[in-house]
Amino acid sequence: MILTPMDRIRNFSIIAHVDHGKSTLADRFIELTGALSSRELKEQVLDTMDLERERGITIKAQTARLTYKSRSGEEYIFNLIDTPGHVDFSYEVSRSLSACDGALLVIDASQGVEAQTLANAYLAVHNDLQLVPVINKIDLPQIQIEETLEQMEHVIGLPRGDALLVSAKTGIGVPELFEAIVERIPPPKGDPAAPLKALLFDSWYDPYRGVVVLVRILDGELRRGDRIVLMSSDSDYEAEEVGYLTPKAVKSDVLRTGEVGYLIAGIKKLSDARVGDTVTHRQRPTARALPGFQPAKSMVFCGIFPAGETRIEELRDAVEKLRLNDASFQYEPENSPALGLGFRAGFLGLLHREIVQERLEREFGLTLITTAPTVGYRVTTKTGEVLEIHNPSEMPDPASIAMIEEPVIDAVILTPDRYLGALFKLIEERRGEQKKMEYIGPSRVLLGYALPLNEVVFDFYNQLKSLSQGYASLDYEFAGYREGPLVKLDILINAEAVDALSLIVHEDKAYTVGRALAARMRKVIPRQQYEVAIQAAVGKRIIARETVKPFRKDVLAKLYGGDYTRKMKVLEKQKAGKKRMRRVGKVDIPQEAFLAVLEIK
Repeated sequence: MILTPMDRIRNFSIIAHVDHGKSTLADRFIELTGALSSRELKEQVLDTMDLERERGITIKAQTARLTYKSRSGEEYIFNLIDTPGHVDFSYEVSRSLSACDGALLVIDASQGVEAQTLANAYLAVHNDLQLVPVINKIDLPQIQIEETLEQMEHVIGLPRGDALLVSAKTGIGVPELFEAIVERIPPPKGDPAAPLKALLFDSWYDPYRGVVVLVRILDGELRRGDRIVLMSSDSDYEAEEVGYLTPKAVKSDVLRTGEVGYLIAGIKKLSDARVGDTVTHRQRPTARALPGFQPAKSMVFCGIFPAGETRIEELRDAVEKLRLNDASFQYEPENSPALGLGFRAGFLGLLHREIVQERLEREFGLTLITTAPTVGYRVTTKTGEVLEIHNPSEMPDPASIAMIEEPVIDAVILTPDRYLGALFKLIEERRGEQKKMEYIGPSRVLLGYALPLNEVVFDFYNQLKSLSQGYASLDYEFAGYREGPLVKLDILINAEAVDALSLIVHEDKAYTVGRALAARMRKVIPRQQYEVAIQAAVGKRIIARETVKPFRKDVLAKLYGGDYTRKMKVLEKQKAGKKRMRRVGKVDIPQEAFLAVLEIK
């Protein structure tokens, strides 16, 4: 059989729960196909960021083009995309899958099916991809292959006979996996003679060459020197360079139908390179643009403000460039009376927030203050107006509010049954409502819960892992809004409300959270020359108070003998001076104070 160039291409992604061996499997692919020399090879070669290596997780999806010679002697091109596994980076996974025709679903033989395994499998099915199940880590002594296959068949619905047993670490079963990719994953479809239609599915900023974009060619071909147009902004450029990643950048004269590669066109205007956009020719454009991606729905919000010598212009430039590299990160300008000019940023979760802050500080050399994370609420006023509240300081006067609704998520928790008691207690404390409980093996349970998102934001994931000794896994998706008895909790420093420390909490928890937060603030706010009063208030009602004692000079040291009223006179004079100092003094609030809310149990 004579194969056409398109028949020899396989575009696929590696998807899995976090730490099930995706990056190690990608390493074996690169090693066995000789894409990099042994000198260039290192562990987790596609994890290019220092942060990824330090934390042992994949944050950015990475692409590699590999050449594989099959047992039949035919040569194939594999376009491999290694994706993140943590729930906070699921948008990255969904974008990568749009450029693929199939996916390897990797399952750890010692852990079995986890929550994110299930979520990623559904994402692949939603994108009409051919799934190839891979049972990894079969070299470990504590594996449970039969149990894992049973879970895969029962929970995901993939036949056990389809699964391939491999060890990404030692290379066992990887040659058979190569053959399965050739046989099971379909080649790309498309019309090479049609006008150019390419999907822009990722991008990043190069300080010397402008925006670099990754594209999947769906129809036609893209050549160096072509005049192209980005359809959403109708901006046109000249293709200065095209090529592909092996994972090193390799220049090419042309990218043909079905191929995945990069494009450099001197794009300096960051807003022109939108993820999900369609690239076509200026002279012979495609008739209809691709539908693009659904915008990511931010789940967690916090304020980002410049500190130290960092200026707002530097922060604005940095967030624009980072947004190009991480399409799920969203931001808008904000002006805080306490912290000045900054941005209100939206994230997919707490880990995502943490990673974005670290990347801004490391990659752009900024010093930042971030406020405590909150979620978005929906407020209906008595006049019928519906407001989206992403910042507690935007909350209208309580007297004008008819209803407050909080975001709710549908959570899926997979856990060994021996931890059920502790997890039930935790979820009950977080106001969870059970929807489903199902055994998916002799000792593994799948729990379905409706949970208020603001209860999940603060320390829920850490406590879930702690109570289950690391065995329970969590995945969730946004389920809508639900009315609840919510109140705004203000923190006052010397009788002045600090907007960046405000919270929206459940009425029943206001007193507990207020006391705990005031106590924590007392520890992190440094002592001043005058007394600092820290108060927690709901509306006009003060519900907790802590005091930071002032530094005090011993003004009585020079007195000796005489009447007691002499001492009192000097002490009263000192007290009046402290009072006057407090009126004009300004309390410096450290970064730890804004994150104190995260440490409340």
